[in-house]
Amino acid sequence: MKSHPHSQSIGGAAVLVRRLLGCLLVLTLSAIALPAGAQEDAAPSGVVNINTADVSTLQLLPRVGPAVAQRIVDHREQSGKFRDKTDLLMVRGIGDATYERLEPYVTLEGSTTLQEKVRSPRRASGDDEDGEEAAG
Repeated sequence: MKSHPHSQSIGGAAVLVRRLLGCLLVLTLSAIALPAGAQEDAAPSGVVNINTADVSTLQLLPRVGPAVAQRIVDHREQSGKFRDKTDLLMVRGIGDATYERLEPYVTLEGSTTLQEKVRSPRRASGDDEDGEEAAG
């Protein structure tokens, strides 16, 4: 029995169509899954008023643990209200790198609206760029 001259190309086209449909399915599922994963990784929104926040509220800021939070409160009690966000750099444990991470979440006036801890990626050594322990 003789095969049709185009039967081989039709079979090859069917395989190609199946592969393309498989790739399309994978891409579609990936596109659906990405927004859900991106939402989990999204940073919390809101701000902490560093002139009114207590130690536990200050710990919501990235790279601020109990020791640094207490030093922020101590500095505020000794020196008065913060006049500028950059005044945080006078607090031991807050250097340039830490300041850059927490600055978007800091305000000097108004209400504290940040409700959950802002997580910062961990460095391999466990210390931040400022030479202070992450928790303190």
